[in-house]
Amino acid sequence: MILHIARRLMLFVPAWLIMGIIAFTLIRLIPGDPAAILLGPDASPDAVARLREQLGLNNSLITQFVIWVGQVAHGEFGRSFFLGQPVLNAVLERLPVTVSLAGFALACAVLLGVPAGVRAATRANSSTDVGVMAASVIGMSIPDFAMGLVLIYLFGVALHWFPISEYVPLWRSLGGWALHLFMPALSLGMVQAALIARITRSSMLEVLGMDYVRTARAKGLAESRVIHLHAFRNALIQVLTVVGNAAVILLGGAFVIETVFNLPGVGNLVVMAVRRRDYPLVQGCIVLISTIVIVVNLIVDVLYAYIDPQIRYG
Repeated sequence: MILHIARRLMLFVPAWLIMGIIAFTLIRLIPGDPAAILLGPDASPDAVARLREQLGLNNSLITQFVIWVGQVAHGEFGRSFFLGQPVLNAVLERLPVTVSLAGFALACAVLLGVPAGVRAATRANSSTDVGVMAASVIGMSIPDFAMGLVLIYLFGVALHWFPISEYVPLWRSLGGWALHLFMPALSLGMVQAALIARITRSSMLEVLGMDYVRTARAKGLAESRVIHLHAFRNALIQVLTVVGNAAVILLGGAFVIETVFNLPGVGNLVVMAVRRRDYPLVQGCIVLISTIVIVVNLIVDVLYAYIDPQIRYG
C-alpha cells in the first residue's frame, strides 16, 4: 500500500513540469502585449518599452521560464501584472469558491447518479429502468452552461426561489452558502450525474449476474444485503473511476459556471487574466488547479487500493 502511494507520488514532479510548460507556452501564443494592455491604447512606445523591461518581458522565453520555475520551486508564482499582489494570494482568496462549487456539484452528481443507477439495475427493463436511462440521455445532452441559463430563468427569474448571482462564504452562513450555490452546482453536476447513473447501472448489471450473487441469494440473504453488501461493493471500482474523472471535469467546468453565475472564483480570475494577458496569474492558476487534480487522482488511487485487495497487496 505504502509502495503503491510512493510510486504515485513520484509522478508529481514530471506532471507539474509538463503542466508548467503547457501553461507557460499557451498564454504566450495569445496575441497581445501585457505592457500595452496595462498602459492602455494612449501609451507611448517608450512607456510600453520601459514597462516591458520592468516586467521582464524583454528576456528570452527560456530565461523567463527558468526564472518562473525557480519561483515555483520556492513556493512562489510571481506577482500579478494587474492585481499587483502575489499570484498565490490572489488564487487562494478565490479558491474556496471554486472548490466549494466543484465539491457541491460532485455531491449532487453522486447523490443523484449512484442511487438512480442502482435502482435501474435492480429493476432492469422495467419502466423505472427506461425512465432513468432516458433521463440520463437528456442530462448528458445538455451543456452545463445551457442548464445554468435554464435554471436561472426558471428558479431565479420566474419563481424567485434562488438567487442568481453573488456568493456567501460557508463560514458566514451555511444556509446562505447552500442557497447561492445550489443552482450553479446542480447545473454543473447534471451531466456527471447522468454519466454516473449509466456506469453504475452497467456495472451493477454485470455484477448481479455473477455466481457469488446467486449464491448469496440462495443462502436466503435479504435482497438489500445482497445488493448493497455484495453486489455494489464489487461494482464500486468502475463507479469510483467515473466519480474520480467527474471530480476533475467539474473543476474545469466550474470555470464556465462561475462566469455564468458571476461567482468570484478562480474561473472568473482566469478569464480576467487571459483577457489582460496576465502571464504570471494564468500560469499560477493552471499549475495550482493541476495540483488539485493530481491530488484528486491520488486519492482515487488510494481508494482503489482500499476497495480492491489485489491492488493493496499486489
